[in-house]
Amino acid sequence: MYNSERRSILCPQCRKLISLDEPQCPYCGLSHPGAWWKTRLFSLFSLDAGSIVRTLIIINIVLFAVSVLLSSAGLSRSANPLGVLSPSNNILLLLGATGTIPIERFNRWWSLLAAGYLHGGILHIFFNMTALYQIGPLVLQEYGLNRMIILYTLGSICGFLLSYLAGVPFTIGASASLCALIGALLYYGKSRGGIYGQNIYRQVLGWVIGLGLFGLIVPGINNWGHGGGLASGIAFGFLLGYNEIKQETSLHRLLALVCIVATAAILLWALGSTCYYLFFVQ
Repeated sequence: MYNSERRSILCPQCRKLISLDEPQCPYCGLSHPGAWWKTRLFSLFSLDAGSIVRTLIIINIVLFAVSVLLSSAGLSRSANPLGVLSPSNNILLLLGATGTIPIERFNRWWSLLAAGYLHGGILHIFFNMTALYQIGPLVLQEYGLNRMIILYTLGSICGFLLSYLAGVPFTIGASASLCALIGALLYYGKSRGGIYGQNIYRQVLGWVIGLGLFGLIVPGINNWGHGGGLASGIAFGFLLGYNEIKQETSLHRLLALVCIVATAAILLWALGSTCYYLFFVQ
């Protein structure tokens, strides 16, 4: 007798409906997608694409609030408008600010990642989070969740590494990560072409020009970090590919997971060590 019942599952990798018995996912190429261990493994580390931008914004806001609360001076009298409601430099150093001072004097190489989640004032974080809110969904749409996480994380590291090599003594902010997202979109628009690609390219190029002018006008902007993030975003956009030419693979998922685990470990270490120093050592 013919059995009309055919069991279906969502592919653990690309989340599209396929037959349980497929030897290979017809959409993303994952071999034996119905294997129980693959289903369990992917579900264990599954990520919600719709909430990643909101999660990044929340993490940045929480760390900013903590840095202000822990500071000995919550309000800054700096003439720089980005310095309103500023955490102290001492607290920022403890929490993971980067540059030649933290790295060369204290060997804090992990600050290349941590510094991307710290901000120096209320306007600083407002501008960066507004940009992330606007840019993030477009990167998600064209690159997917895992590649966005990789771009955001490695963009911070590369941007701050370049600024360290350029001799910037002390720096923080999500701008390097944001510039990496912008760089990836620049590559996408130029590579895709057509009316849609050209529109994306022109729109994002406007962001680049605006950032360049902003860096020339406003004091204290880490232009090296911006440039490093932008260049790394273009490079990784090319290396990782985007959805229209290459679906996300198991390697992308693994790299994204490594980025998440490394970020969580470093930020928790920074918070824990800062609180220990402030409340038990001093």
